[in-house]
Amino acid sequence: MANQTEDATPESADDGYVPRLKTDYDSRIRKELMEEFSYKNAMQIPRLDKIVLNMGVGEAVQDTKKVKSAHDDLMLIAGQKPVITKAKNSIAGFKVREGMPLGCKVTLRQARMYDFLDRLITVAMPRIRDFRGVKGNAFDGYGNYAMGIKEHIVFPEVDYDKVDQMWGMDIIICTTARTNAEAKALLKHFNMPFTN
Repeated sequence: MANQTEDATPESADDGYVPRLKTDYDSRIRKELMEEFSYKNAMQIPRLDKIVLNMGVGEAVQDTKKVKSAHDDLMLIAGQKPVITKAKNSIAGFKVREGMPLGCKVTLRQARMYDFLDRLITVAMPRIRDFRGVKGNAFDGYGNYAMGIKEHIVFPEVDYDKVDQMWGMDIIICTTARTNAEAKALLKHFNMPFTN
């Protein structure tokens, strides 16, 4: 059996680490949401479930090494190893064969999820050129919010000098909220800069 201490993550390590946003959620946001929506039970209060990061690499059709580059950059941003996504079907018009690597994705939960959201809101978004906020209507009706970033270099973990190409990325924030209004209120309490 392998030694499990090597794979210890912040949420599994017993070092008492609690992310700043998680502390804020437990101490302030839960109470404010309970009052705002008049919940009868504390279990009805919406919370973050997971955050999914996805990078699609269209240039991988010509050069499969580009997927490896995007994979390494996403690993730096997320703090955990991404999965390489492969084509399910062959599409002759796009020169895509079944099983060809076309991108990568990673799912963040627990402490890593809160850490990523904190870095996204306080560090990465202010570094986006001409940033005026994110759309407040990109909810799916089930409490999930999706947004895109055109350049992954806004994250400080990525060394600008070593980047061979800019990648766009999708960020999907999944919550336990039942409606768009509840999910939007939850993200507003986390200081998500909505424009509307």
